[in-house]
Amino acid sequence: MSVGDVAGLIAAIAFVLLVGVLAVPLVKLGRVLDEARVSIKEVTDHSVPILDEAATTVATTNSQLVKVDTITTSAAQVSENVSALTGLYAATFGAPLVKVAAFTYGVRQAFARASGRSGPRAGR
Repeated sequence: MSVGDVAGLIAAIAFVLLVGVLAVPLVKLGRVLDEARVSIKEVTDHSVPILDEAATTVATTNSQLVKVDTITTSAAQVSENVSALTGLYAATFGAPLVKVAAFTYGVRQAFARASGRSGPRAGR
């Protein structure tokens, strides 16, 4: 064997060792990628039912919000009706009631003066 043959043999052995050293991390990287694929598949399989439940919950919540909106609209209408009724009651009975109260106060004062008393302030 010549020096060139020995150098070629050393270079071939070094290349085989280099390929062997590089093959180990590549095999490990392949296993990691396989595990990542399996993990992603499991996450996807578990996420789909959760998303379906979330969609159902959102739909149910929206229907409940429609009901609440109907209730609040009705409550607002009732509040407006009560306010209008209160205003009508005050306009119908309030002013005449004040006039009757003032009239009766005047009559009482007149009777008190006629009977000799000068009214509620006479004692002061």
